[in-house]
Amino acid sequence: MADYFDIGVIVKPQGIKGELRVFPTTDDPKRFSLLDRADIALGTDVRTYGFERVWYQKGLVILKLSGIDDMDRANRLKGAVIRIPPDKALPLGEDEYYHRDLIGMEVFTREGERLGELSEIIETGANDVYAVKTDGAENKLLIPAIKGCIIGVDTDKKIMTVSLPEGLRGL
Repeated sequence: MADYFDIGVIVKPQGIKGELRVFPTTDDPKRFSLLDRADIALGTDVRTYGFERVWYQKGLVILKLSGIDDMDRANRLKGAVIRIPPDKALPLGEDEYYHRDLIGMEVFTREGERLGELSEIIETGANDVYAVKTDGAENKLLIPAIKGCIIGVDTDKKIMTVSLPEGLRGL
């Protein structure tokens, strides 16, 4: 299941008819409306469920799955992860990447100096920030994910080239 995309986590039942509250872990929660089924993974148990109904409420996705018709069955899915295969993923635009393709990349300056490995992506209101675990350092180097800083990304070679703003290393 490593190739699958996680798009949400079931939080708890919604009502008594088997509906589920889902915390979306995708950039576009409305993508649930484009699906007719998904895999639901609870530990090592993975099952495919059809979608009967999808709606949105207060930042959550409310989902009605086929065969989940009461609160007890819905409650058993609490904490389950909703996954889709790569062919159901939304297409990316230019200079857009899936987080999973960026994590683990080796990060270099445009001069060829190795800075470390991209270990985390921090989502902020304005833009993402890439946390780079530098060799032998306790702290991570935080690089804004903006065009002025990110010069190139090669997902095949797992290499990112950056231009660090002046003073960034001293922070």
